[in-house]
Amino acid sequence: MLVPIVYLVIALGAIQEQSLGAESGARHIARAVATAPDEAAARERAEAVLGSIVAEYGMDAGDVDLAVTCAPAGGACPRAGATLTVTVRTRVALPLVPPILGLDRAASIPIEASSAQRVSRLWGAS
Repeated sequence: MLVPIVYLVIALGAIQEQSLGAESGARHIARAVATAPDEAAARERAEAVLGSIVAEYGMDAGDVDLAVTCAPAGGACPRAGATLTVTVRTRVALPLVPPILGLDRAASIPIEASSAQRVSRLWGAS
């Protein structure tokens, strides 16, 4: 009876860690991009923040997917006055599942977190 409870605690801990990492990544990347002075700096900041989040929360860099969208649609993203939405997606592999016949991919939990940030209407105007 104790073994399943211990496994559940370990699995839920791993899921919670990845959920916090995805949420933190989405929030910090949205802020970093929205406050960047231009598009090149925004891209550099997003990559730097994503790299630090992946390292901090022990995520697999190959499984992390980043999407940045702007509303209203159309034009470059990010742009002045737009609402920037950053979505971070990843997968949590359950502990002790072997990578035989793709079992590790089948026994993984998808995690997704989004954050929205308003970009200044003066963004990019230097």
